Amino acid sequence: MAATIQSLLEEISGVEDPVEELQSLKTALLSIPVSALRDAVSGQRFDLIFSLLDTNEREQVELCVDILERILLALSPVHVVQNYRAELQSGLKHPNETVKILALTQIGRVVEHPDASTEILNNHELLQGMILCIREEKMAVAKRAIESLSKISHSKPGLDKLFHSDLLDVLKDVMASSDIIRYRVYELLVEISSASPISLGYCASSGLISQLLGELTGDDVLIRATAVEMVTSLAHSQHGRQYLAQQGIMDKISNMIRGAEMDSFSSLYLPGLVKFFGNLAIMDSPQQVCETYPAFLNKALEMALDPDPAMIGVGLDTLGLLGSTVEGKQVLQKTGGLEAFVNLLLLLFFKNHDSNELRVRSLDAISQLLTLQPEQQTEDLLSLTESWFHLLSNKPMDMIRDISTQPFPELHCAALRIFTAIASQPWGQRMMINNPGFMEFILDRSTGQTKEAKDAKFELVGSLVSSSTSAEILGSQNYIRLKMYLKEGPYYVTAVASVGTEGAE
Repeated sequence: MAATIQSLLEEISGVEDPVEELQSLKTALLSIPVSALRDAVSGQRFDLIFSLLDTNEREQVELCVDILERILLALSPVHVVQNYRAELQSGLKHPNETVKILALTQIGRVVEHPDASTEILNNHELLQGMILCIREEKMAVAKRAIESLSKISHSKPGLDKLFHSDLLDVLKDVMASSDIIRYRVYELLVEISSASPISLGYCASSGLISQLLGELTGDDVLIRATAVEMVTSLAHSQHGRQYLAQQGIMDKISNMIRGAEMDSFSSLYLPGLVKFFGNLAIMDSPQQVCETYPAFLNKALEMALDPDPAMIGVGLDTLGLLGSTVEGKQVLQKTGGLEAFVNLLLLLFFKNHDSNELRVRSLDAISQLLTLQPEQQTEDLLSLTESWFHLLSNKPMDMIRDISTQPFPELHCAALRIFTAIASQPWGQRMMINNPGFMEFILDRSTGQTKEAKDAKFELVGSLVSSSTSAEILGSQNYIRLKMYLKEGPYYVTAVASVGTEGAE
């Protein structure tokens, strides 16, 4: 195989327009498993393929990139950096975005390898080239640059290079290019900061994190909205949340929510503010966050009943997220916020027939509220979820079942997810067995013919079978039928005997 590759390389070197020969080499390389390719290419040099990147012929460039991707993937990071470091460096300046992405991807591989990363960290020009790629017009290039630079920061030497050398000035110069580029750099900083408290310390000492936090209260509402997203990402790590709390950011965002009514442009950034606290509540403590920042919960409840569909969606998702935890359920019960869901459901199903997306999101929020894991099923919590289910309608089982029969697969699946939420709870099982025809509805494979519907029904059956109380409540005959359904799988089709018709005429 190595001889074949060598002969193909020789053919390429002997022609002026090598597209056909490059295609042959690409085909040959793709025919070899990556595991076997290393032996076939390790003793060969591919300077010729790199040199053929120096052209304006896009097809030739793309073939070379495909070939090099395959070859370099088979080679170890140490081999790549020792033999093709200069070529990778040149690739960062190539006018074609696929070449830049190839170079950045390989550099990312190298810096993850402890024996190879030093070669990159000691190459100032290459590191500078990576930073400059952040301001490339093509977002795919910038994304790959951010990803590879973030990997560099996983070591102390990498952090020192980025923040304790003149590369920090390069980074700041890149930031000054435009608002869009500035936020790409912020994205990099958040990626780095999220890795560890030490990484956050480097970013904070550079002054760039403070600059990001200052954007929260800037004059441009679009920039403010983007800043909220960045800060929310930073809050995903515990050390990030601690830093934001020390900087008074939680109080600042809470005050922004309070003052949103006075700002005619608040709809552009308000959803981000509410999402920030929603994520914060799930990661820390729903009760603590809701009690400390009551403006958040009040606004989420308001948004769920807002006439703006975008606001409704965020309100729904946030309240559903809160209600997915036991502590969140208890907080919502105290505030009496569940009536908002009932009103919303009525609004969506009887007044707003055009938005199936919002209908689905409302049903999903309700299923999150009603879900209890087996270990969470205390007497008080079971009583709570049962009372919430009865808030939906005088006949909630019939209501959700009617929704499931509407000619919209997404609604069918969302309704089944509500039944799945209550299927593991004894009161839910009692309601199912006491609802005429409900067990037949569950076991009927002719309802819901899409893959998603079959999967949703299968999950419902699985929830019933796995419950320790379902056999007693549903009865042994129903339980056996459910177990058989589960054993047969979600896509089982009953065989139908065919009747011969030869000679019928």
